[in-house]
Amino acid sequence: MALIVQKYGGTSVGTVERIQAVARRVKTTVDAGHSVVVVVSAMGKTTDGLVKLANEITGQPSRREMDMLLSTGEQVSIALLTMALHTLDQEAISLTGAQVGIVTETEHTRARILTIKTERLQRHLDEGKVIVVAGFQGIGQTSDLEITTLGRGGSDTSAVALAAALTAEKCEIYTDVPGILTTDPRLVPEAQLMPEITSDEMLELASLGAKVLHPRAVEIARNYGVTLVVRSSWTDQPGTRVVSPRPQPRPLEGLELAHPVDAVEFDTDQAKVALLRIPDRPGIAARLFGELANQALDVDLIIQSIHEGNTNDIAFTTVKANLNRAEAVAAAIGPALRSNPADTTQAEVMVDTRMAKISIAGAGMIGRPGVAAKMFSTLAEAGINIQLISTSEVKVSCTIAEIDCDRAIAVLCNAFEVTSSPVPHGEMTGATQISPVVRGCALDVKQAQVAIRHVPDQPGMAAHIFQLLANQGVSVDMIIQSQRCRLVHGQPTRDIAFTVAQADAPAAQALVKAAAQDLGLGDVVVNDAIAKVSVVGIGMVDAPGVAARMFRALSNQGINLQMIATSEIKISCVVAEADGVKALQAVHSAFGLAGKEAMVVPA
Repeated sequence: MALIVQKYGGTSVGTVERIQAVARRVKTTVDAGHSVVVVVSAMGKTTDGLVKLANEITGQPSRREMDMLLSTGEQVSIALLTMALHTLDQEAISLTGAQVGIVTETEHTRARILTIKTERLQRHLDEGKVIVVAGFQGIGQTSDLEITTLGRGGSDTSAVALAAALTAEKCEIYTDVPGILTTDPRLVPEAQLMPEITSDEMLELASLGAKVLHPRAVEIARNYGVTLVVRSSWTDQPGTRVVSPRPQPRPLEGLELAHPVDAVEFDTDQAKVALLRIPDRPGIAARLFGELANQALDVDLIIQSIHEGNTNDIAFTTVKANLNRAEAVAAAIGPALRSNPADTTQAEVMVDTRMAKISIAGAGMIGRPGVAAKMFSTLAEAGINIQLISTSEVKVSCTIAEIDCDRAIAVLCNAFEVTSSPVPHGEMTGATQISPVVRGCALDVKQAQVAIRHVPDQPGMAAHIFQLLANQGVSVDMIIQSQRCRLVHGQPTRDIAFTVAQADAPAAQALVKAAAQDLGLGDVVVNDAIAKVSVVGIGMVDAPGVAARMFRALSNQGINLQMIATSEIKISCVVAEADGVKALQAVHSAFGLAGKEAMVVPA
């Protein structure tokens, strides 16, 4: 007999009839011989209604009282569902987050789970009862017994945390969609249901805006090896399985990571190839990386910074053993990329073999301003200069001098209190499928690009800039530091570009402009007519040609790439906002995600 945790969202319990349908589904699971813990959200639009009531009383309700108010929504759901189970002659008991023993930080409206006291849960399970738990809530760790709520995605987080604490066989997330799709079906009607996805891939897609699962819930599943299943509340279809690496033994204390970073990663087997002053037009990246793919040369980081005039720079890293071949490809293709073949300063090739890549990773950095700034500050305080910067939603990577790598690892581990790293991509618990090179893709049209020209190339500059933004609560997404170093008044400088939410762009520009003179910065320019299109897939690790395929698909549509940033399992491109939907559709089709045969690699 297995223990299964089931979570039902607000639409699944939005009416009496739907609550009764959920009760029948739970009863069927019990009759199949399983123990069941059910986590439910508030009915339908209940939370929205409670927020509206609070705002009618005051424009600035206290966060504590909002927790007290909003926690009542789930209590209605659990009581009604338990009554519905009783009418089916199923023993059941409803419990609030506090009664379950979900202990959190005393941080109202956005608490994180510290531990779960499972004694009462286990007692009721041993008695054969279904336990119906109020999601989204817990109790603060202080003796005042403060009610807390977990913020956005809190019911998902509650359910996965309970599954981890009880070592459940799986956690089923029931919702109003059939599972996890390859992209947003409102933009790409051909989007397909994924039968399976890894937690690392899901973490990236959730961070990019896929709302089926919250990144916090996925992170817990990954850390504790919990298998998730996303299913429809209205059908018996199997949905999508989210599989995780086999976990290292991990205590329940600190169950939901309180720290934003859970891994410091490094790679000294890297060399950099950069093409400087290449034409800024569609097809350039496709041609370069297409030729690299033809030579079966795998690349790691790819960085294209903001353009200057009619030219741009592209840099990429590869393992040192492939450097000579990669350099030869770049040198051979360089003349063909020049707008003026006689101008040998265009498409100039530079290489660097004395570098290392250092990265911080963790879902906890999502929505937490200041994590990147802390990384940059830590390196600056150690006198370590940053050469390149590339980010994703859950990782910040920098290239530094190879001689500085050991020191960088030590200071970053100390700064972020990292003592071990999670299991890397690889063996997955419960994996049954082969992995496509690209699992899914996403589009974000709600970002703006902020470009800072001529940032002095010295330790601490990136730290100053991003700490300014963090101090004002501005969350930064993509960050790219250019390859080319320019002399301005005798001072080596680089350009830095980053993306923020469109609503934060004016504040970001004003903050940086105000500090420009003191920091010796150049112009600060905002472009809010951008879109970010991304592809995600664990199969792209050690699979040459993925970037080339994406760039070619965009080039074929006449779409110019304004910025490029990559991680091991994700490639993101900034394009013009007007091209966003077309770009998403192009890459979705290019990787066979609409049902055509896709490239696959063993899981």
